[in-house]
Amino acid sequence: MSTPASPLPVPVHASPSAVHPGLDAAWITSLVAVALDEDLGPAPGRDVTTQATVPPSDARSAALVARAAGTVAGLVVVEPTLRLTAERLGLPAPEVIFHAVDGDAVVPGQVLATLTGRTQVLLVAERTLLNLASRASGVATAAAAFTRELDGTGAQVLDTRKTTPGLRALEKYAVRAGGGTNKRMGLYDVAMVKDNHVVAAGSVRGAIEAVRTAFPDVLVQVEADTTDQAMEALDAGADFLLLDNMATPVLAVTVRAVRDREGHDGVPEHVELEATGTLTLARAREVALTGVDFLSVGALTHSAPILDLALDLR
Repeated sequence: MSTPASPLPVPVHASPSAVHPGLDAAWITSLVAVALDEDLGPAPGRDVTTQATVPPSDARSAALVARAAGTVAGLVVVEPTLRLTAERLGLPAPEVIFHAVDGDAVVPGQVLATLTGRTQVLLVAERTLLNLASRASGVATAAAAFTRELDGTGAQVLDTRKTTPGLRALEKYAVRAGGGTNKRMGLYDVAMVKDNHVVAAGSVRGAIEAVRTAFPDVLVQVEADTTDQAMEALDAGADFLLLDNMATPVLAVTVRAVRDREGHDGVPEHVELEATGTLTLARAREVALTGVDFLSVGALTHSAPILDLALDLR
C-alpha cells in the first residue's frame, strides 16, 4: 500500500506517546474501551454497516488529516484505539506512521498520520479515534491561543476542574500540549478555600487551620474577591491566592498590595497569584501585565470547540 499523497511535507515521527508522556496507558485503554462500547455495544460489539459491506480480508490505507488550522493533541489515542478495535474484531491491528506529534501547529490539509491495515478496523475505529483526538486538539488549540497572547508577560495560563466528566486526564494533557499549565487535578491534591468553606469554618483562618490539621501535606489556596479579602488571607497564612472576578484596576492594586507584603510578617518571599473569572482572550494580556503569575481559564476545557479532523480512506 502506498502512503497517501499530501500537498505538504509528511515527516515521520515516533509514536507520540514517546514524545509527550504524561497519560497513563492503562487509563487510555479504559477510556477507549468505554468509547467503543458506546459505539458498538458491549464488547465485542458490532458495526452492522461495515461488517456487512466490507470483507474482513480487505486492507487499505487511510490518512488522518487536519481540516482546520490549530494545535493537534490526542494522537496518543490513535494506536490504542486501533489495537482495541482490532482485538474486538479478531483482526490484526493496522500499522501507523505519524507525521505530526501532539503540540504541533497544523494547517488545513496536513496529514497527521498514515494508517495501513484491515479496512474493517479502520472504519470501526474511525469515530472513536476522531472524537477523542478532535476534542483534545480543540483544547490544545485554545490553550495555545492563550499561551501566545501571554508571551513575554511572565504569566502562564492554567486550566480548571471544569472538564468533561471522564475526560479530565486527556483534556488536561491537551492543555499541556498547547503550552498551558495544569492546576490541581482534582479535589484531592490542592485545597482551595472558597466563600462557602469560610462560612462553614467560621473564618478564613479557621478554614486554613482546619485544612492544615486534617491534610498537612497539601498547599492551601484562598479565593479573594477584594483587596481586603486578599490581605486577610495572607494574614491567615494562605500559601497562594485566587483573585476572582476583579476588574483590571482592582486586580493591579491587589497585586501591588500583596507584593508589598512579601517577605514581611510571616508572608512568603513570593506569593503566587492567580487571576480568574471573565478571562477572555481579548483581556488576557492586560490581566497578565498586572503582575499575576497565572490566569486560570475554565473555557479552555468547558467551551473550546473541537479541531476538525478527518480520516480519509484511500
